[in-house]
Amino acid sequence: MGCKINLWLFVFFTMVVITAVGQSNPIDTTKRDSSQYIQIIQSDVFRRVKQDSSKDLNILVRNVIMKQNNTLFYCDSAIQDTKLNQFEAFGNIHINDADSVHTYSQYIKYIGDTRIATLKKKVKLTDGKGVLTTENLEYDLNAKMGTYINGGKVVNGKSILTSKEGIYYADTKDVYFQKNVKLVDPDYTLATDTLLYNLNSEVASFVAATTINDGRSRIRTRSGFYDLKQGKANFKERPIMDDSTQVLIADKIDYDKISGIALAEGNVFYRDSAQGVSMLSGAAVFNNLVKDILSYKNPVMILRQDKDSLFIAADSLYSAFLPKDTAKKNDRSDTLRYFNAFHHVRMFSDSLQGKCDSLYYSAIDSVFQFFTEPVLWTRGSQISGDTLLLITKNKKADTFIANENGFSINQTNDGLFNQLRGNVMTGKFIDGEIDYVRAKGNSESLYYLQDDDSAYVGMDYTQSDAISFKFINRELKRITWVNGATGTTYPFSKIPEDKKELRNFKWLEALRPKSVGELFGR
Repeated sequence: MGCKINLWLFVFFTMVVITAVGQSNPIDTTKRDSSQYIQIIQSDVFRRVKQDSSKDLNILVRNVIMKQNNTLFYCDSAIQDTKLNQFEAFGNIHINDADSVHTYSQYIKYIGDTRIATLKKKVKLTDGKGVLTTENLEYDLNAKMGTYINGGKVVNGKSILTSKEGIYYADTKDVYFQKNVKLVDPDYTLATDTLLYNLNSEVASFVAATTINDGRSRIRTRSGFYDLKQGKANFKERPIMDDSTQVLIADKIDYDKISGIALAEGNVFYRDSAQGVSMLSGAAVFNNLVKDILSYKNPVMILRQDKDSLFIAADSLYSAFLPKDTAKKNDRSDTLRYFNAFHHVRMFSDSLQGKCDSLYYSAIDSVFQFFTEPVLWTRGSQISGDTLLLITKNKKADTFIANENGFSINQTNDGLFNQLRGNVMTGKFIDGEIDYVRAKGNSESLYYLQDDDSAYVGMDYTQSDAISFKFINRELKRITWVNGATGTTYPFSKIPEDKKELRNFKWLEALRPKSVGELFGR
């Protein structure tokens, strides 16, 4: 008796729904193919209700199965409008679409002529690859396309994607997410406003501002794709990769998470804020695992210093962390960087300029090493040698060493050249100015003598084992000779032309960088 009462209650309460269905716009049934009709396969209880001469409704209760072409519909109960070729169903709904797509919910309204299903309450769609869950879904069985507008979640393996709106393409396995999109994966988190994701390839494509965190760094971009399966990505429209201390920006970046290598192209900017280092270039290769970088295509490195930053340009620039010495207790070498500059190296700061063919700098001892025809200029002085070492303290030039064929030239205000050469030459800087220069081994000096009124009265040439020049306010003020000094003094008016220059004299002012812009304008 109880079952009969429940059945009649169901019929009574669904009359409102029946009335609404009966008010639908009429459909030209003469154009309907016979295969479009929804067939009843099974129902424990079946009752036909005749509303009028043109409308018949079928009431189906318990273990209901209906069919249209290769699509099966399962539910607890349903109301079928045979005239309009549609139905509403309630409770434990399951749509088996040709054994390829399965959809579940607690309510459905299905229109057979358009094959569009509106599903509500605990909706789940799965195609054997991913699982979509939401509370409201419109599913087009012809296009195999599901649309939600009030929040949904897609689970694909270990990846979970959520958004306010989305379109699920079951045939292509593409999902188009919009508004408050978030992807959570064991190796990634991604947040954006618009995202296209393929369940098979696991490629996420984005066309809006997107932030990705892969555990090593944060990536911000507006365009590109990320292959989560292969760990490869392409970012466009000035993407930014950064962590707590480093940032890489370029017109585009190709990134391989497995190797950690990022290829940056177009107006590349790199900065290590902990080390006070920046690089600008046309292209760069950055390794996100070991944090090294190779910049090329007119690169310029900027070493931040107090009020006088140092700019270095070369054909290519390389920077990496120093290897750790495991034999030393509490060794911190691997927290400091070294730099290599290769070919056509030029250097500029307000107080110091230089050139060479290659350069090495280590933060562990703050020493620059210049190789192959190196030259340094500071104010009115030029220093050269086979190799040059520049020792810095507190990011300022402190001491230089010229090994083999050391040569120092100081130009006076009147365009004359005081000169000093020796096998090894050392010098000291104070506030960016040369304080003294000392030559040892086969040393020679040539300098111009002045009287108390600063008028030139002669030129002195001396040979000695060691010779020192002392400068005050950029002018040569004192000369010291050590061991066996011999030489000649010429009256100013009788200086032979062939005695005005020491052997291997080269004044290279034309090669001296005159500005920062000159380095960028190479």
